[in-house]
Amino acid sequence: MRVQLLHIDDCPNTSDAEARTRSALDALGLTDVRVELVTIRSEAEAESTRFGGSPTILVDGNDLFPTTSVRSLACRVYVTERGFAGSPTQAQLEVALGRHL
Repeated sequence: MRVQLLHIDDCPNTSDAEARTRSALDALGLTDVRVELVTIRSEAEAESTRFGGSPTILVDGNDLFPTTSVRSLACRVYVTERGFAGSPTQAQLEVALGRHL
């Protein structure tokens, strides 16, 4: 399993998304799976990847939370049980990651 966290420079949600993804992987017993941080630096990179805003979490190249949003250097918003947030919750990540086991 390859897990990538795509983000833009200085995204305020990158560290939370990385920590939650790591915790979700650990909770699922996937302690050996690495979370690879990938910085998206240009509009061209955003358009040529599955970048749906910062942060985007991919598993084996597929967005865990597919979106139809424009692929550009922008922040991403996730819908959580507490409202809108800059990254998914650990529980949401565990469910989404579990679908890839």
